[in-house]
Amino acid sequence: MLLLSLFAFVAGAGTALSPCSLPVLPALLSASATGGRRRPFGIVLGLAATFSLTIVGLAQVVDGVGLGTSLTRDLAIAALLLFGLALVIPAVGARLEAPLSRLSRLGPKRAGDGFVSGLGVGAALGFVHAPCAGPVLAAVIAVSAASGSTTALGLAFSAGTAATLLVVALTGRRFLGRFGGLRGGRRLQRGLGAVLVLTAVAMILSLDVRFQQRLATSLPAFVINPTSALERSDAVEGRLAALRGVPKFAPTTRDDDAARAEAAPGDPEGKTLPVIGRAPEFTGVTKWLNGEPVSVAHQVASRKVTLIDFWTYTCINCLRTTPYLRAWNDRYAEKGLTIVGVHAPEFSFEKKTANVEAAIKRLGLKYPVAQDNDMATWNAWGNQYWPAKYLIDAKGNVRYAHFGEGGYGETEKAIRSLLAEAGRKGLGTGEATPANVVVPSDVATPETYLGAERGMGFTPPLTEGATTYPPPADELESNAFALSGRWKVGPQSSTALRGSRIDVQFSAKRVYLVLAPPSQSRAGEVRVLLDGKPARTVDVRSQRLYTLAELPEPGEHRLTLKVSEGTSAYAFTFG
Repeated sequence: MLLLSLFAFVAGAGTALSPCSLPVLPALLSASATGGRRRPFGIVLGLAATFSLTIVGLAQVVDGVGLGTSLTRDLAIAALLLFGLALVIPAVGARLEAPLSRLSRLGPKRAGDGFVSGLGVGAALGFVHAPCAGPVLAAVIAVSAASGSTTALGLAFSAGTAATLLVVALTGRRFLGRFGGLRGGRRLQRGLGAVLVLTAVAMILSLDVRFQQRLATSLPAFVINPTSALERSDAVEGRLAALRGVPKFAPTTRDDDAARAEAAPGDPEGKTLPVIGRAPEFTGVTKWLNGEPVSVAHQVASRKVTLIDFWTYTCINCLRTTPYLRAWNDRYAEKGLTIVGVHAPEFSFEKKTANVEAAIKRLGLKYPVAQDNDMATWNAWGNQYWPAKYLIDAKGNVRYAHFGEGGYGETEKAIRSLLAEAGRKGLGTGEATPANVVVPSDVATPETYLGAERGMGFTPPLTEGATTYPPPADELESNAFALSGRWKVGPQSSTALRGSRIDVQFSAKRVYLVLAPPSQSRAGEVRVLLDGKPARTVDVRSQRLYTLAELPEPGEHRLTLKVSEGTSAYAFTFG
């Protein structure tokens, strides 16, 4: 924890020196140059407070109610306009300082003026500066959530940023103070107030965002992210992995000594699987779909073997396992196997029961599915993966676990072993034969998201809010992504506004994208071009995973998507 806190502090300090902070600096310097000697401290304290609130707490709140940081950006613009006008127009300043001056009586009487109003300006700048937290802070917070250290790490990051910006503010104030009588004069005050107003106007026109994007595409990587080497260091990555921990039920390997211990009577594989732990009960299920509710206790009383499959219907890795699940259900359901799908949503729209029911029907699933919208059963199992499979024996013990795709032969052997152990007969020989199997490419472009929270590989980087992105480069690097045209980027997705386009340089045989239409009554459209030539048009009528490209062989290609207004994109996967 100490190492990660130190890392977060240094990363925060480095972030304050990156080009991402440049749009904040004019307002910071102009506001710090006026008022008493405590004003810079008030500004930096206000900035650190709202910066911490946004990156640690408010991001979760606005995501939960479906807003976004565009709300906080609007508040920041309003605050900058207000405080800028207060410096330019004395009457506005007097009206603003009147209520704030009453608050200042709570502090030291002879410490100077401007501290409380400085808090207001700093609070606005904190909201503006929040996007600079970047993917590194998101990664730290994501893994620290499980250990309860989110707040501590967020505060450490903010403290590092505040320390650097305080030095900048004090240095700028000292420099401007050398202009003699101008320091306390109205000319300087009005000029600096005009800087605040112009900063707000630039934000209204998204000029600050465009400036950051231009820097991101023009400057070397070490200038854009000076702490990148620290973020990728073995010490930090190792500590993050330790915080993630291991799943509650580790994957089973057939080479374990325990697995070779002894053969159960009638075991066709001649091996007994180890007992990994006691199976948790299904808990907090939103709704049971496609069948009657299932409980571990009832399964034990019925001497049945249970296969738990954690999945979500937009996960391509999950979808590629369903042919095997269908085949096992067809072959072993009457022999004492019960398959239970636990649908644990990744995106907010996956919580809609109608969407999950449609996916169950589309996939031809014939076993019960627990809708785990609050991730209660997921957490009870300590699960961390989509897909994940667990086998429970007839006594209620977890005997086998497998994460991700593959291992189908091994999983079926484990099913047969536990059924034989429970005294089931007539299991037959050989493996079940699944239909419509899709085999992924050995080498494929890594998946990425189109939301500001987890979007990686984009040039320029994704910026939350409504933004006009520049045209893509004629040539993209391998596994690179680029938005162009007008987009509204949210925490989880990007919504097309005007002239919206996505370009991808990918390596794979197939390309998939999670899409959502503008509304239930209005379909969206995605025109797909492969290496510059029209390939297909995708009608987006529901919130699900769509296939964009299917090639005869894996290879590297340029994919261009022209997305209709109102259509939302969530995540790319490749196979």
